[in-house]
Amino acid sequence: MGTNKQRDGGRARIEDVAAAANVSVATVSRALRGLPNVAESTRLRVAAIAESMDYRPDPAASRLAAGRSRTVTIVVPHLSTWYFSTVIAGAEAVCAEAGYECLVVGVGNIDECNRLLDEPFHLERRTDGLVLVNIPATEARAESLGRRGVMLSTVGTRTPGHPAVLIDDVRAGRMAANHLIGLGHRHIGLISGQRDDPMNFAVPRMRREGFRSALDAAGLAFDETLVQSGNFGIDGGQEAMGSLLDRSDPPTAAFAMSDEMAFGALLALSERGLRAGADVSLIGVDDHDVSRVVGLTTIRQRVAGQGAAAMRALLMRLASADAPAIVVDSPLELVVRSTTPRPLDTR
Repeated sequence: MGTNKQRDGGRARIEDVAAAANVSVATVSRALRGLPNVAESTRLRVAAIAESMDYRPDPAASRLAAGRSRTVTIVVPHLSTWYFSTVIAGAEAVCAEAGYECLVVGVGNIDECNRLLDEPFHLERRTDGLVLVNIPATEARAESLGRRGVMLSTVGTRTPGHPAVLIDDVRAGRMAANHLIGLGHRHIGLISGQRDDPMNFAVPRMRREGFRSALDAAGLAFDETLVQSGNFGIDGGQEAMGSLLDRSDPPTAAFAMSDEMAFGALLALSERGLRAGADVSLIGVDDHDVSRVVGLTTIRQRVAGQGAAAMRALLMRLASADAPAIVVDSPLELVVRSTTPRPLDTR
């Protein structure tokens, strides 16, 4: 067991324990608080590592929260999807460490979000800080929040002058396409996001841009008819893959913009007696907890870590308004499993 402290030589943080235990910050939080859904062996291992690192919840929490509501708010566009719930879990773990309550709000469209942020809602009466996940905030609204004493941090978008955790979604799309192209595929389907997007969600657009740029670089044409909407869910992914397979010239491979859509695509393949990896190659994005169970090749992003980093940066600004507006680039990693072997042909 390691005994390394955080990189600046100070006290160990919950992220340091998570890294040493090779689990998420959410798992560390659940394990140390005795919450369910943690294997006993994991709980004991995390507790031993925390003790070896002399980890303790932030002793400055009471000073940090003095004169405040002791509440921070996370705003997400979709409460039910794995990605957003995992970001929330990472953020909540850091809140628990710092002695803050965490309020989660789901918004269905841009108008709902704007009403939440605008002055008549009086958000400052309810919360000290705000984390927006894949929801943009204009500079004017960010300035308004600041005047009212509400600190801002974001995941997936950036507002100048405020902390942000950024994901290179263009690169994610490019990585997925390059992996399939490198295996010899030339006829590749794309399972994208929502047809009608009330949040003007940038992620599908950026991943599509990366996917298309990789095709261009390989001298391959981008075929709009090979793009199907999967609505970032299992059912949508199943329907989208079914539509691709019903073509007279079905693709030999598909890139699903999320692992949940890829799980739906696996169901569609199974319904037709096809096997991912034997008949059609498939790759997703996220590295969902179930991905390794089904052998899904994916672009891994550290989802819980994104929430933890955004919340950590927010708490730093709450402790000192002069704290730097940290911008964190969340890493991406190709994880190759059984759903992407070399194709039988390169039609």
